[in-house]
Formats: sequence, structure tokens, C-alpha cells
Amino acid sequence: MPKIIEHDTHDQRPWHFLSLPELIVRLDTGGDGLAVAEAERRLASYGTNALPVPQLPGFWRLFLRQFVSPLIYVLLAATVVSLGVGELIDATFIGLVLLLNALIGALQEYHAQRSAEALRNLLVSHARVLRDGEIVERATGQLVPGDLVLLSSGDRVPADLRLLEARGLEVDESFLTGESLPVNKDSQAICDVDTPVAERRNQCFAGSLVTAGRARGLVVGTGLNTEMGRLSLSLESAETVRPPLFQRIERFSKRLTVALLITVALLAMIELARGTPVLVIFMTAVALAVSAIPEGLPMALTIVLSVSMRRMVKRHVIVRKLVAVESLGSCTVIAADKTGTLTLNQLVAREVAFFDRGGFHVTGGGTEPIGECLPLEGEVQPGDAERLARLSRVAALCNEAELRQLEGGQWHGSGDAVDQALLVLAHKNHQAPGQLLDRYPLQAQIHYEPALGFAATLHRDDGRQLVCVKGALEKLLPMCSHMAGADGDIPLDRKLALARMQELAGRGARVLAMAEGSWDNRHSFAADNLENLCLLGLVAMFDPLRDSAPDAIAQCRAAGINVCMLTGDHPHTALSIARELGLAGKGETAVTGMQLADAEARGGQAVDALTGGTRVYARVSPEQKLTIVQSLQRQGEFVAVTGDGVNDAPALKAAHVGVAMGRRGTDVAKESADLLLTDDNFASVVSGVEEGRIAYQNIRKTVFFLVSTGAAEIVLFLLASAFALPLPLTPVQLLWLNLVTNSLQSIGLALEPGEGDEMQKPPRSPRESLFNPLMVRRVVVSGMVMGGLGFFCFSWLLREGWEVEAARNSVLLLMVLFENVQVFNSRSENRSIFRQPLFNNPVLLLGTLAAQVIHILAMYSPLMQGVLGVSPVSLAHWGALLSVALLQLATMQLLLLFSKRRDHENSIRE
Repeated sequence: MPKIIEHDTHDQRPWHFLSLPELIVRLDTGGDGLAVAEAERRLASYGTNALPVPQLPGFWRLFLRQFVSPLIYVLLAATVVSLGVGELIDATFIGLVLLLNALIGALQEYHAQRSAEALRNLLVSHARVLRDGEIVERATGQLVPGDLVLLSSGDRVPADLRLLEARGLEVDESFLTGESLPVNKDSQAICDVDTPVAERRNQCFAGSLVTAGRARGLVVGTGLNTEMGRLSLSLESAETVRPPLFQRIERFSKRLTVALLITVALLAMIELARGTPVLVIFMTAVALAVSAIPEGLPMALTIVLSVSMRRMVKRHVIVRKLVAVESLGSCTVIAADKTGTLTLNQLVAREVAFFDRGGFHVTGGGTEPIGECLPLEGEVQPGDAERLARLSRVAALCNEAELRQLEGGQWHGSGDAVDQALLVLAHKNHQAPGQLLDRYPLQAQIHYEPALGFAATLHRDDGRQLVCVKGALEKLLPMCSHMAGADGDIPLDRKLALARMQELAGRGARVLAMAEGSWDNRHSFAADNLENLCLLGLVAMFDPLRDSAPDAIAQCRAAGINVCMLTGDHPHTALSIARELGLAGKGETAVTGMQLADAEARGGQAVDALTGGTRVYARVSPEQKLTIVQSLQRQGEFVAVTGDGVNDAPALKAAHVGVAMGRRGTDVAKESADLLLTDDNFASVVSGVEEGRIAYQNIRKTVFFLVSTGAAEIVLFLLASAFALPLPLTPVQLLWLNLVTNSLQSIGLALEPGEGDEMQKPPRSPRESLFNPLMVRRVVVSGMVMGGLGFFCFSWLLREGWEVEAARNSVLLLMVLFENVQVFNSRSENRSIFRQPLFNNPVLLLGTLAAQVIHILAMYSPLMQGVLGVSPVSLAHWGALLSVALLQLATMQLLLLFSKRRDHENSIRE
């Protein structure tokens, strides 16, 4: 039994009531964290730090669920009626069809569950913990009581913690306490025994969000032993809300169902007036309703989105919300981060610049501190070596990253990319952080926050205290009174410093200023009290573009999607990168965060005027992303946003599609997003757009195929009733036609690959209806042609003296052939069937052949002959019916030509 449990059994005092020494003793841990072996032992004892995963329904439960549907109730009623009147064959066939449908639906849902479970494994969160004195990243599920966890702004608290140290820590606990505002935490506080959760200032709870500050805390509860775990035991599962796309599809299906049921009822009354037996009318009405209503659409829709989801995973995009597959394809604007998305996020310090003259070029790259600083003017000038040493000392001391050499000789860096680059620079100048901290012990620290724009540290230096500051030059200038010169410190020249910074930024560098000074202890060490510092120099860091980024930008432009770049960098840096990407021309300017703030003060119209034609935003805070997104949405844009920080969460949620960085993104950013990029690459966003457009196309193709074939059968029966002819197909034949042969082919359409021109078309309007005028026109024409030709064949055969059963046999075969032709007509709305590769969708081809082969086999099977009332036909008769079916192909090609000509004439008029 682990020691922590032994202590728990003897000491019932709650964690928030204990003093820090008592806490450490009770948890049996220390300042270096747990030993790896001890952590593994506790993990084996307590289990993983995770809430129990709800047990998924098994296959048989999913199978039974397929029978919960109004349509299925109608078919079950038909089965019961058939049995009641002795129609055993009809009842058997309907029963088999129901079983087949349930089996297919259950298999699809079962597979979707397993796919979702596999994707969930890709979304494992990580936490920074101290093990054996080293900071390592571990999956949150591997945390155990006694682990020492490090928190910073943007992290989700991985377990219940008792705080050891907290600096400016604010935590959002609204999910647990209902308190909407972040809570300030105090590691030194001792709470009363009966202090409620909402007032325990010395604890952080699993699932809460760190909105500001940093902290260290000991894990005191994992899994079900956390406050969230206890809460989960008392909560019922929330009902899942249907995504908008599914709701749109359901509304369309319901409206279509009502219209068709009215038609079927009218047809039934006509047949009843003609004296047709009630049983035949009932069975026919059921069969027609089932055939006309696209009951296969929900399954086909799920297949389309599931296939697209799997395709996206292969292209480094994880879909958190299924409907986002289609939504991403509709975006008209992508607001993209620069760092890490358009660039590699591998900052390298390339140049150290001084203000009066010269500087150093830094060789080498990556996190390996191999390289040297070479003077820009050929030889080291007097005083430059000392200035470089002072600057390197600040780079190493005012730093929160770690850089260490592994056993194999490789170097490993952790922490902020800027800090890592500065550590590499310090190492190249023989300024080892460990030795420096021994020489200058850390006394206090001001952590970097985006709104602050700088970081500072205070160190003991013999008889004085040394201040080290790094940050944006604009932030440091008010703190400085002088700057480092070649022959010593000289008065600060602001214009000279700004000109040097702009020259570096104009070359696309990320520029960071360094300063140092002495602290007089008259004031507290705070941001507002930094003054009389010496500005040492500038460090120019470069973040190379991703190789794929310029091509991805060009693809977006061809697809009618505007891309705007958002960055906290200087406008000169932002414009330089934007020009390399092809986002901005020579005459274009960047909108800054200050300009946005001024426009916000004047109102929404001023902001809209500023953002209307802007493609580059510089020095914008993460909060201003939300302002930009809302402005673009007011202008009618469908906006996708990329983000990685906690402050990006509002913009990610407000966007139509939120895309978070899977590698460097904070937990809150990931949970606010609809999609995750596993490679943090902008090109993957573009790939996701393409897959989203393909998904929407395939949804439309499937809808058209199912609705048009159902419409053809309605037309066939309406014409037969209008001309007082016998029913052209029996109820069982209709069920066979729509629930067997039709379903096989619709699945193939759901797997249709892209047509290749998805990224050469403008985005569709978000307000566009699924059943738009183009689809209505195609459904009406194809339904009239197939239904009319089917009626013509049926009536002609009867006039030629054919028996009704023989004529029905031919009409059923003709309708199967119509389906075979129509499925290929459904492959594209604007491209001829003769311009589409025949073999690029083998599933569709095999499904079409299977539908025809199954029907032919049924005609030769004695069992199916009795069930369906079919019989073999000669090859010549089959060929004649195929010729009739091919008239549908010719009709749709003529309609395509007519539509293209009309669109061309309309474009000329415009």
C-alpha cells in the first residue's frame, strides 16, 4: 500500500488545511519531484489519472437501435399485415430487407465508434512535471499523487493540486464552481477545514484553466479522487446536440417526406376508387413511401463525413467535431498565425546589433550550441567583445527555457522558442546559464506575458543587485536612460535605436532588445518600477518559412479564399514575411494593434473599414483576434481562425471554424477548436479546406441520386394511375429496387474522390441551400425522363399483348438499369460523364456491377423468382432495355450543355 494512502488513513485533515511542510511529508515527496521508479509504482497502485470512459454500446445494441425509426415501423406493420393475410413470401422478403438494413447500419455505427476512439487517443494532453529533478512532459493520465507539476498561462490543470508556489496565478474554475471570473490563487494561504471548493485559494482543480501567471503544485488527487471526478459521478450525461448540417439534412428529409406522403395518399385514393384490393394498395403505398423517401441518406451522410475525417487525419488534420469537415470547405477567409503555422517556429539568433556601429553574425542553427559570433566588420572592434558578453549574460539570466545535452551527445531544448534561441546564443559566447545562476542567484522575476511585452529578472551581484530585461524595443526604451557604446555607456539615442531596429525588421527578423541595470531596493520589483537601465543591443532572430506555405497561399487565392496573417511581430517583420509568402505587395501596409484599438474606440464601422481589405496584422494582441474575426463576420465572411494560446480561445470559438495547433497549442485552445493540426502547418489547413469541399460535393451527389431515383418511381406510378393501367411494379419489387440495388450504389458515391478542381472554384455561400435550383432542375428532369420512359415501356408492352407480370419484370430490370446509369450521372454536377476517369472510384464501379449482377442472379434463382415475380430475359431484350436507359444519359448530357450555355450567356450580360 503506498505511503500516501497510509497517511490518509491516519490523517483525515483535508489538503487545503495542511501547512506546506506537512503536505510534503504526507505526500512523501521533495523539491526534485518523485523518482521515476516511485512514480511508476504509484501509477500501478492508483491507476491512470483519467475519468472512466463511458461504456460504448455493443454491436447487438446498435443493431436493435436500427429498428427505432418511423419508416421501420411502417415496414414492420407491412410485415405483420402480410403474415396476417397469408402473404408469407412478401413478409419474408420485407423481414430480410429489414435485417440487412439493420446489419449495415449497425456495422457503420460500430466502425464510427471505433474510429472516434482511435482519434481520441491522438488527443492526449500533456503536463510538465518534475521527475528526478528534471522537467519532463508526461501524458496527464500518467500523473500520480505526489508529482510536482508546473503550470503556466494557457494550461489546463491536469489533476487536483496543492500549490507550493504561485506567481500572479489566476484560474478559471467556472466549470466547477459557476464563478464566471478567474480566481486569484495564493500558495501560502492556509484554509479552514470546512472551506468550500470555490474559496480554496491554495489549490487548483483538475479541468480548470490557467488564465494568467505561473505556479508549481503537488498532485493530491487523480481520476475519480479529483473534485471533477466526484462531480462526474453525480452528473447525468448531457444530450448531444445535432450539428447544423445534420439538422439541415433532417429538415430537408422531413419536408420531402411530407410532400411524398401526400402524393402517395393521393395515389392510394385513386387506386381505391378503381377497385384495387386494399392490401395491394397498402403494400404499394408502403413500398412507394420507402422508395421515395431517401432513408439511406443519414447512413450515406455519416459515411461521407467519416471518410473525409479519415482522409483529413492522413493530411495532418484531426476533426473534433464531425460537421467541421464540411464547414471548413465553406470558409471565405482564413485568419492565420504566422509563427509556427506559416513558419517553422524554429527561431535562430542570426545577428547581434549594436546602436553606434557594427555587431556580430552568429553561425550555426537549431538547438545545438555549435557556432560562433563573427564580427560584421571583419575584425572585432574595441569594446565590442565586452558588449557582446554583457548582452549574452542577460540572454542567459533573463530566460525560462532549458537547454541540456543528452547522453548520446544530442542537445535538447524545452520552453519558449525565443528563450531557447537566446540560450543557444549565450552558449556560443561561453555563457553557461547554470554557472551564471551560481554567480548571480535569482532574487525575483517578472514573467513574460503578451500584454506586458517584456520579461525581467533580479539577481544578487556581490554588493549590488543586477536587473536583466529582454523584450520589444518599444517596451524597453521608456525604461532606459543610456545605451552601451564602444567606449562605454553613452546617453540613449532613441532615433538611432529605432532606426537600427527597423533596418533589422525590414529584413524579416524578429528583433529583441536587451537591457541591464542596478536595483536600489527603494521600490518593489515590478514592471512599473523599472528605470535608468542601459540598453545593450538587439538580437535579430529569424524563423524560416515553411516550404509549403507559399504554394498553400497560392492555392487559397485560386480557391477564392482570402488569407490574412496575424502576428505580434513588428510591422516591418510582418510585411517582409508577407511579401515572401505572396500575401502582400510592395505598396501594401500592415494594420497594427494600436490602429485597431483606435478604430474600436470609434465603433464597429471604423473597425470594418480598417479590416475590409487588410491582409497583414502586426503587433496585435491575442485578444484583438476576436475583434478582427467579428469584424470580418459582420462583412459577410465565413471565417476560419488558427490559434494556439489561451487568449486565442474567444476567437477560435467565435470563428465559424476554429483550428488549433496540435503540437504547440495550449489545452484551452485545442478544446475551443473544431480541428487540430498535428503538424502545425498552414498547408494542412488548405488540405482540410479541399477535403471539406469534396465532402460537401459528395453529400450533394448522394442526395441527388437518392431523390432523383425516388422521383422517377413516383412519376411512373402517377402516370400509370392517370391512364388507368395496372400498378407497374409490385410492392416487393419496389422494396427490392430501393433497399437493395439502390443502396449498394449510393455507398459508392459517398466514397467519390475529388474532381480535381475543388481549389479552383470560389467558396459556396454559407446561406446556400442543399436543395438549390441546380439540384431541383436536375431532379425534375431526370425524374420525368426515367419515370416517363418506364411508363412508356410498360404501356407499350401491355399494348403488345404481354402479361402484366412479364411487363413488370421488364420495367423492374429497366429501373435497375436506370439506377446504374444515374449513379454515373451523379458523379458531377458540371462535368460530362465522358470527362471523368472510370476507374478512380472502384467502390462505385463494383457497387454498380454488383447491383446489376445481383438482379440478374435473382432472375435466374427459383427462390427469388417466386419472391420478386421475375424471370430471365434474352440478351437482346436486355440490350434493348439498356438502350432505353442510356437515353437518360443523353438527356443529362444535354441538360449539362444547356446549363453551361445559359451560365455563359448570363456571365456575358453581367
